[in-house]
Amino acid sequence: MAGEATPLYATDLALCYDERRVVDGLSVAIPDNSLTVIVGPNACGKSTLLRALARVLKPTAGAVFLDGARISSYSTKEVARRLGLLPQTAVAPDGITVADLVARGRYPHQRLFRQWSDADERVVGWAMDCTGVADLASRYVDELSGGQRQRVWLAMALAQETPVLLLDEPTTFLDIAHQIEVLELCARLHAEHGRTLVAVLHDLNQAARYATHLIALKHGKIVATGPPAEVVTAALVESVFDVRCRVIDDPETGTPLVVPAAQQAPRAERAAVAPC
Repeated sequence: MAGEATPLYATDLALCYDERRVVDGLSVAIPDNSLTVIVGPNACGKSTLLRALARVLKPTAGAVFLDGARISSYSTKEVARRLGLLPQTAVAPDGITVADLVARGRYPHQRLFRQWSDADERVVGWAMDCTGVADLASRYVDELSGGQRQRVWLAMALAQETPVLLLDEPTTFLDIAHQIEVLELCARLHAEHGRTLVAVLHDLNQAARYATHLIALKHGKIVATGPPAEVVTAALVESVFDVRCRVIDDPETGTPLVVPAAQQAPRAERAAVAPC
């Protein structure tokens, strides 16, 4: 599993919350320069796995490796230069502006004799432009809507400028237009900038459209991994999500598109038999 093609991987992980084991004996490799998406039903261990990969959650067994070494062997600042995290829930300090919060993403690059630079300024500006929050720069974060705050946190993660970026439900609180914007941005970061991204998503069709590599979890176990065209099948969706469906080609992208089976007769048939 280790090697040049897997800068981030884990072996034999056991992960617990309050002595409840959520993941046990899990091994996983994140392909380099991939846009990997973790999918699965609620409470299957998706966010738990992501937190372990980010060194936020310490395994009770097994280990996570980053760039060939145990992630636990790095200093906190060194991890932050190599790997960024957009958590599922984040709380900003009171009274902080958008520009100041995004600028905190540059902290891992600051040293005693290297303080704020023109390069830092350019990266922060780029991150805010990419996420559409530049016009909010002087606003206080606690005044923003949930969707705006989510984009500000994403901007801070981008400003960290790490080769690996982990995103825990990055489309939370966003309307469909901003969901697409965020996912298109992730695709560009992967395709044009060589970033390795790992995201947890709930929407299987969005995952299939944007991912280059999928990891399907159920009950803390990996059920399938690989390209979306190989992973997203009607049999897998029924097995993992307990949903009968058809999988067809997305007419826009050709990627797998999950169409759930109707739970009742189509509307036209119901109308035809409706009582007078």
